[in-house]
Amino acid sequence: MDTRILIVDDDDTIRYLMKEFIETVGYRADTAEDAKAALAALDAETFEVVITDIMMPGMDGLELTEVIKTHHDVEVIVMTGYSGDYSYEEAIDKGASDFVFKPVRFEELLLRLRRVLRERRMKKELRNLAITDGLTRLYNSRHFYQQLELEAERSNRHENPLSLVLMDIDYFKQYNDRHGHLEGDKVLSSLGDAIRAGLRKTDSAYRYGGEEFTVLLPETIGDEALNAAQRIKSAIESKAFHPENGEPTHITVSVGVTQYQEGERSREFVKRADKAMFLSKKRGRNRVTFLSPDDPENEEGFCAASSPIESDQGIDAPEDP
Repeated sequence: MDTRILIVDDDDTIRYLMKEFIETVGYRADTAEDAKAALAALDAETFEVVITDIMMPGMDGLELTEVIKTHHDVEVIVMTGYSGDYSYEEAIDKGASDFVFKPVRFEELLLRLRRVLRERRMKKELRNLAITDGLTRLYNSRHFYQQLELEAERSNRHENPLSLVLMDIDYFKQYNDRHGHLEGDKVLSSLGDAIRAGLRKTDSAYRYGGEEFTVLLPETIGDEALNAAQRIKSAIESKAFHPENGEPTHITVSVGVTQYQEGERSREFVKRADKAMFLSKKRGRNRVTFLSPDDPENEEGFCAASSPIESDQGIDAPEDP
């Protein structure tokens, strides 16, 4: 019953019968009498599939399909009783996942619905593989930059705060040299778990580079982000690691935090967080530094995107793991 289906048809009887059938086979179903009501439902709730008639007053089903595919991550199955007026190709061209003729045979509709849902799950799994770091199970840096642009645009549009946390493992090269890369991978994986455990549903975490991690915190002012970063740092510091060829040890991180300024370029936002992290390294590591745009230490000429920071490994430019 976790899968939600939205049925859109101006015929009350068809809506009722389809809703009853879809719920009988184990899915949750909602209904809308026209395109306007359907779009309102999609704005308010999350659905996996919309099943819509074509012939409706106002916006027709093909126009609705095009709007849905532009603004929502939802599959669409189009229905019509006018087989001579509309074609499968036309529906697919608008973004529909499938096309059925009325009167609808419910057994056929169920087969098509299950196929659409199966293909949706497969596409989602492939997309997750493309944007996820396999070792830490956090998002990768490519997805970070995509999401950063979206969050910055949303912050500008709604005038909501946005903060960024950037962290780097202290002395990680020495740990790898002493214990080997397999043990180092265990550290990276464990840190991914620790970072993920400290997030809210609205936050997102990324493996930014080899041993660098970043967290986007929407609707979060700098002071709140600073507290969140302190919690993550403490959680990481408290974890004990037991390498096979050494004594139990603890890992620390140096952390930079900053808040987005309305209208600024994403590159400047990241650059300031990188500078804050660099200052944490410079001040002795295992600490959190907050840096605002008007801070005197936010000096001109420092560029995270083009001038990599000096890390424990020497020169360490962010890259996709």
